[in-house]
Amino acid sequence: MKNVIFDLDGTLADTSADLIAAANATFEELGHGALLDPVADMRTAFLGGRAMLRLGLERVGQVSEPLIDTYFPVFIDHYTNHIDTHTTLYPGTVEMLEALAARGYALGICTNKPAGLADTLMESLGVRHHFGALLGADSLPVRKPDARHLLQTIADVGGSTQRSALIGDTQTDRDAAKNAGVPSILVTFGPGGEKVKELQPEATIDHFNALPDLIDQMIS
Repeated sequence: MKNVIFDLDGTLADTSADLIAAANATFEELGHGALLDPVADMRTAFLGGRAMLRLGLERVGQVSEPLIDTYFPVFIDHYTNHIDTHTTLYPGTVEMLEALAARGYALGICTNKPAGLADTLMESLGVRHHFGALLGADSLPVRKPDARHLLQTIADVGGSTQRSALIGDTQTDRDAAKNAGVPSILVTFGPGGEKVKELQPEATIDHFNALPDLIDQMIS
């Protein structure tokens, strides 16, 4: 079955503001003020909680992996409690998902976000029902860019690698697709902007309204 698999953070939704807010709340518990900037540090937000904690603690000269390990659950708690305060879907997401479904594509999510958080967020944003499978960072012993993470997502939606594509926004997504032997389409409206073209994906898009026709051309 033909299928389209999506990354989540930076691809389907801009989650950076809530991620950075959770990191800053964690720094406050450590006795610091806000150490990250929602705009300047946006790209770090999409690298995950540990990357944000590491960057902030580096700025005050207190970075250590044991300290990051200790406060990572604190970050997760803050993020869980405020997961959708500022997060929004990128323009055209709902219309694009409906168009792909109408054209007979199975849809899935392959994200390095913990599966429970990803599921909660997709429900909150009102789009979880569009996806036949959602695999997160803790769904398997491996995660992107390991091919098995993407391959299992494709299998779980009942799809085949010969008629699949991964939509993402980072080197991790590009490498996961390459490792799995499927094409990747990277979005330029995510945190990487036009620089994602340097990763040499099979294609890029500037808006989700271009995706249905592009997918038809690429894998149908």
